[in-house]
Amino acid sequence: MKTDNLFLRFLNDIQTQVSQNAYTIWFSKLELLSIVNNVVTIKVPMEIHKQMLSVTYGEIIDDAFFAMTGMHYTFKYITEDEVDNFVEPVAPEETKEMEIEWNTNLNPKFTFDNYVVGNSNRLAFVAARAVAEAPGTIHNPLFIYGRSGIGKTHLMQAIGNYIKDHSKLKVLYTTSNEFRDEFTGIATSNNKIGYANDFKNKYRNVDVLIIDDIQFLVEAEKTQQEFFHTFNALHQANKQIIISSDKSPDDLKKIEERLRSRFMWGLPVDIYPPDFNLRCDIIRSKVKNTSIEDKLNEDVIEYIANSCVNDVRHIEGTINRLLAYTAMMVPDKITLDFANEALNDYVNTNIFINNSIASIQSAVAEYFKISVDDLKSKRRTNTVVRPRHIAMYLCRVETDENLQKIGLEFGGRDHSTVSTAIDKIKEELETNPNLNNMLKEIKMKLQ
Repeated sequence: MKTDNLFLRFLNDIQTQVSQNAYTIWFSKLELLSIVNNVVTIKVPMEIHKQMLSVTYGEIIDDAFFAMTGMHYTFKYITEDEVDNFVEPVAPEETKEMEIEWNTNLNPKFTFDNYVVGNSNRLAFVAARAVAEAPGTIHNPLFIYGRSGIGKTHLMQAIGNYIKDHSKLKVLYTTSNEFRDEFTGIATSNNKIGYANDFKNKYRNVDVLIIDDIQFLVEAEKTQQEFFHTFNALHQANKQIIISSDKSPDDLKKIEERLRSRFMWGLPVDIYPPDFNLRCDIIRSKVKNTSIEDKLNEDVIEYIANSCVNDVRHIEGTINRLLAYTAMMVPDKITLDFANEALNDYVNTNIFINNSIASIQSAVAEYFKISVDDLKSKRRTNTVVRPRHIAMYLCRVETDENLQKIGLEFGGRDHSTVSTAIDKIKEELETNPNLNNMLKEIKMKLQ
């Protein structure tokens, strides 16, 4: 594919992902100078474009190029004044051949160095480093689980990047959706035998297989069977397997039992939503070396941390929003009032940040006119079970406590019981507006 056509496709793709105003300001006047050695050099109108394209739109740009080429690039931006000093690099033939031979699918920006560690992810981080330093010999498979947006993919790819940079082992990162799509493609291929052999060679002739979001293999029975055989082939050869999911192996009820049991062979480790201190550390890390690093005070950092409770992606989006707003308004300092003005239609300040399990239990018990002891009891009548499920759900969404701690506070129930209760309330919320109103009333009691 010619580079000019590639860049035109890139601009067309970007235009569908950002607002027309953003496209006009930040993308419409970009010019491609070269794509050599996995480095894309682009001419930009002004210095501010470098910051905005690198920080605010960096992930979108990287994803767009990866979708077109299947490779991750490094992006270099230069202004009109710098063009005269620009010398287009020459691509060595051996580099091109290496790129054709193998693609890890890893994003180089995900490393251990920029992964912020706190109480909620420390065990997972330690296990990941151990696997990276001795793949195939410890914690095999490594099964990382937790809700979406809390850093599982970052940690998995950090393992892959570390192994790639410190050894000659063959690493492959993929998602369960990609694995499924490639496997089902065998049936529609004109050369089924050749395609099937290529598929097996790709996934079984690796030293490290990293597969993300395994829960999406639910109800894909034939794909589960193929993954079972792939897993066995790699494990028997002492190849490292790393898997992620939004649920623990025990809770993946629609995945084959023989697969779930194998997920338990190594080390299942969960990542919890980041607590307040970790969220503050993540924010400091994300703004480091940006144009707003020296303009933020602690009040603004705590405001963002209180507003983005459970999701690191939400934190990243909030910071990008603040970066863009700051670039337009150019304040000397980012005060709490300025941050609120920039983010007031983007974040919801979490007024329940100090909620505890005990206060939620009291509010629910008062609402339903039962006792807290009833919520903790073994009673199974509907007048107790439904309030108990609601209380467990609120404890999960309104506090930073994990499933094990919540279960302990509800009469010593295990985490799977709590997870089931939460899922039931989530499902009912989609069809029962009265339940949503009920939850709002209970939350009001917590203020």
